Amino acid sequence: MAPTVAEPFSDSSALIDFVINQGNGVKGLSEMGLKALPKQYIQPLEERMCMTNVQAHDSIPVIDMSNPEDPEVTKSICEAASKWGFFQIVNHDVPVEVLKNVKDATYKFFALPAEVKNKYSKEHSSSNNVRFGTSFTPQAEKALEWKDYLSLFYVSEEEAFALWPSVCREQVLDYMKKSEVVIKQLLKVLMNGLNLHEIDETKELLLMGSMRTNLNYYPKCPNPELTVGVGRHSDVSTLTILLQDEIGGLFVRGNDSDNWIHVPPIKGSLVINVGDALQIISNGKYRSVEHRVVANGSKNRISVPIFVNPRPIDMIGPFPELIENGEKPIYKQVLYSDYVKHFFRKAHDGKKTVAFAEL
Repeated sequence: MAPTVAEPFSDSSALIDFVINQGNGVKGLSEMGLKALPKQYIQPLEERMCMTNVQAHDSIPVIDMSNPEDPEVTKSICEAASKWGFFQIVNHDVPVEVLKNVKDATYKFFALPAEVKNKYSKEHSSSNNVRFGTSFTPQAEKALEWKDYLSLFYVSEEEAFALWPSVCREQVLDYMKKSEVVIKQLLKVLMNGLNLHEIDETKELLLMGSMRTNLNYYPKCPNPELTVGVGRHSDVSTLTILLQDEIGGLFVRGNDSDNWIHVPPIKGSLVINVGDALQIISNGKYRSVEHRVVANGSKNRISVPIFVNPRPIDMIGPFPELIENGEKPIYKQVLYSDYVKHFFRKAHDGKKTVAFAEL
């Protein structure tokens, strides 16, 4: 039985049972009409978003991809990846209809009854490759994050059809497949920027040998200023391709390190960001940058990132060609699965994960 609005979970075990064990997620909390944020979600002051630290007049680059071979476009992509770590692309090759379908499918999945979604939770899912969850790493967090998610690790179409929820399976597969053209275009440009003009099969596997798509749901929140949708972190991917809806709420760490820049939703755009793996592989030329998501007091928000990653079995480190050209390596070779495990065994903590690979 759900607790009353007047008594919102004074007992942590009751909250964990309702949100995690029963599969209600924060969506279930939001739909109870709570008047106050449960204490388990109240973030320490230093982790809350202070709007006085937002650079209102700054924005990440927006790059028109209608002619991806244009030298001005390729230069803009490499500069954005080096300076900002984030940029938006418009007029890309992923059809608007595909983006609309995957957004609709995200809403459909989260509209399913809790007991259906809960079949895909860590405790009940038939595979680690399909995971419904809430927050980030609840067992390691001092304060929980106001987000539910479905995480889908792609192995093959056969596995996806066997294991992924039918309500969103085809739409996510289509989104991933159609995005591959854009991913390859971006990686080709970024490798050229490192003077690596040949992406052979070995390099391609290292850059994009595995992919994961998350469906993220941020329900409206009482006292949004006291919590976070997602805490400060950089991604562990090579690249992340993010589809966001029209609500907004994603903030990126500015070059002036105390300030944050809002990433405004642009209809039909995709947000691209450099992940830690690309920072390591490029020996620091391209930067993964901290970002976070604020909670919203009046609207539900969704986003759908594709994480383009090395394979778990890959060793990642600066490309040998960069070191052969006389660069001093900043990073050592690390097993990618070890790097990812390190990221997931702790709460979000800004850019600290990358220290795992530093020399």
